[in-house]
Amino acid sequence: MTQWVFDLGNSRVKCAPLHADGRLGDLHAIAYEDDVIAMLDAIVSATTLPETSCAVLASVASPARTATVVDWLTTRFGTISLARTQPVLAGVRIAYADPTRLGVDRFLALLAAHRRKAHPWLVVGVGTAVTVDLLDAEGVHHGGRIAPSPGLMRDALHAAAVQLPAQGGHYVEFATDTLDALASGCEGAALGLIERSLQQAHDALGQRPSLLLHGGGAAALASSLQEAELAPTLVLEGLAMWARLGVPA
Repeated sequence: MTQWVFDLGNSRVKCAPLHADGRLGDLHAIAYEDDVIAMLDAIVSATTLPETSCAVLASVASPARTATVVDWLTTRFGTISLARTQPVLAGVRIAYADPTRLGVDRFLALLAAHRRKAHPWLVVGVGTAVTVDLLDAEGVHHGGRIAPSPGLMRDALHAAAVQLPAQGGHYVEFATDTLDALASGCEGAALGLIERSLQQAHDALGQRPSLLLHGGGAAALASSLQEAELAPTLVLEGLAMWARLGVPA
């Protein structure tokens, strides 16, 4: 069976084929501003898909965007599986009383983190939002936080006060011009959230968790978080695990 995994985020579609051993193949990322369907079609058409081919999909995108991609998938793949948050799976136990309210991207990231090493993780996704989730060494999820990303903060400030540019500037501790002050304030808010979460996690677990960063904006914060481990494909790794486990859609 030929399998592909598709991660529909708020700003991009990421996809990759799966090797026979479950490893991810070449990663492709497409912004929604582009012609997503045409580009996906070109990527997938480069491989020969048998009738038994399967697409495994995770989406936090809008219903309309999700439906558009699902409609296209039905023209290319024999079967489609939609990943959903589960209360317990692969050694991970979700803290939410209603697990369906935990975004599937966060759930898949936790699956992939727990598979890496059996020790506590603070899993931080940096995309449209900053998501923070604490996972202990036994795979128990202790909950998390959601906040605007630095990019979204800049957009919101620009929308409210057009004289404040939505881009530009560099992070410094105490800025001496407006562009640097904006970059430093918005990035600093995310860094402060992460640092406080690490401290609170230490207090809760009795040890400081390892920090795992993923998402399109993770690399920009990593230079200020020396202990961080970058995992750009973390959600797709979790989706590959879902595919291997054969969880009913």
